[in-house]
Amino acid sequence: MKTIKGAGLGLRREMLDELLPVLPDEVDFWEVAPENWIPLGGKFNEDFERCARQAQLSTHGLSLSIGGPDPLDHRFLKAVKHFLDRYNIPLYSEHLSYCGAQGHMYDLMPIPFTEEAVRYVADRVNVVQDIIERPLVLENVSYYLTAHAQMTELEFINSVLSESGCSLLLDVNNVYVNSINHRYDPKAFIDGLPGNKIVYGHIAGHYEEAEDLRVDTHGADVIEEVWALLAYAYRQHHVFPTLLERDFNIPPLETLLQEVRRIKSIQQQVMNEQVGVA
Repeated sequence: MKTIKGAGLGLRREMLDELLPVLPDEVDFWEVAPENWIPLGGKFNEDFERCARQAQLSTHGLSLSIGGPDPLDHRFLKAVKHFLDRYNIPLYSEHLSYCGAQGHMYDLMPIPFTEEAVRYVADRVNVVQDIIERPLVLENVSYYLTAHAQMTELEFINSVLSESGCSLLLDVNNVYVNSINHRYDPKAFIDGLPGNKIVYGHIAGHYEEAEDLRVDTHGADVIEEVWALLAYAYRQHHVFPTLLERDFNIPPLETLLQEVRRIKSIQQQVMNEQVGVA
């Protein structure tokens, strides 16, 4: 099976007319939410097939709700596995959060940082991995309130990774946003993560609501502090494949490609440092 490498960009339906017939080769992989593509037919499906023939795909789901109270949707997970197999996609990533409770809430809610929640999530991760026949990759999420916290965010993430055997999608912008909102050192947070678990990364822009409040929007350019934190994460752990997230206020393709190029430039710079190339 192929692996994800380099720098990626989210593939959105509204971008297809600008992207096709030939995808820009500067993008090493394209990320999709399976929920947005599995049920499609007609022109969208034809365009998606053209994209899949040209480039490596990855996934970032929206509705797994790994920490939610509702039962896991086995029928949906089997559809995801078929999608991953059909397009030779090595990674199924999702959010370490929940988004449903007797129905879909269309938002990512934080899981309580408790030992009970760790065991609950780990058990559900094992079910998912058995069905998709791949490691599940979970993303550290931005959150604005904590409920029944018996441990820190970092301790909770590390406990889930250890007990479940899943991998980590390190969202560097989420680390930065949370570090402002919850007043912790983002570098110390990154230092505390197990580097061998990081297989994938995200970087994005956010909104500065107030001096002590940042909102994760994916609707703005990446700021310099987040670029610097990405480089720091590479240096502390390793250079992992990284995707630029931009979900609204989407600029022209060339503007997006400039940020993709910057990811690649930072990756190359750090790799050169690690082998002693001036």
